[in-house]
Amino acid sequence: MPQYFDDPSELASDPVTVSVTLADTAFEYVTDRGVFSHGHLDEGTALLLQDAPAPAGHGDLLDLGCGAGPIAIALARRSPRARVWAVDVNPRAVALTGDNAARAGVAIEPRTPDDVPTGVRFATIWSNPPIRIGKDALHTMLDTWLTRLTPEGTAVLVVNRHLGADSLHRWLEARGWAVARLTSRRGFRLLEVRRRGSSTDRVDRDAHPPAGDADP
Repeated sequence: MPQYFDDPSELASDPVTVSVTLADTAFEYVTDRGVFSHGHLDEGTALLLQDAPAPAGHGDLLDLGCGAGPIAIALARRSPRARVWAVDVNPRAVALTGDNAARAGVAIEPRTPDDVPTGVRFATIWSNPPIRIGKDALHTMLDTWLTRLTPEGTAVLVVNRHLGADSLHRWLEARGWAVARLTSRRGFRLLEVRRRGSSTDRVDRDAHPPAGDADP
């Protein structure tokens, strides 16, 4: 999966502008070759931006696997008093997100993972995680970043149900997280992840996924 791990600097640039219109904000951002979702806003990210609960209004927020930065821009628009970090292993994605933030008139900290100070803790994490990198790499990534949630922090992940959304739900619960399925639409699950036992830990009928990866 070259858009996740390889340096795409040798790829010829092919910038394509994408428009995003949400209930509370609208913006444009530029995509490019070698970066996730070239030329369009993918359906999973669109669902997250439309249906995720409001992010924390203060503190540090994270777009994990930022691609060209639409999630980070939406976070910054919705929480102007917070500091938004946009993290990706792909250097072209990091640079593109910085350019897109400037274009949208918001302040964002676009970084590679090693460039985020170890002491930063996140009140909100939003992510369309790179499922296709494989379970081991995905689990390592989530173990690394979810543990950096604040005690009352919340992560919202959007995952394609055909690519293991329900098995990821079960794995997260087995790792000790409180997980709730917020919605299931367009073939995607929207999962809310919190520390178990926190005051914001929620339990509802969708907190435990079905045995298989199928829509209810």
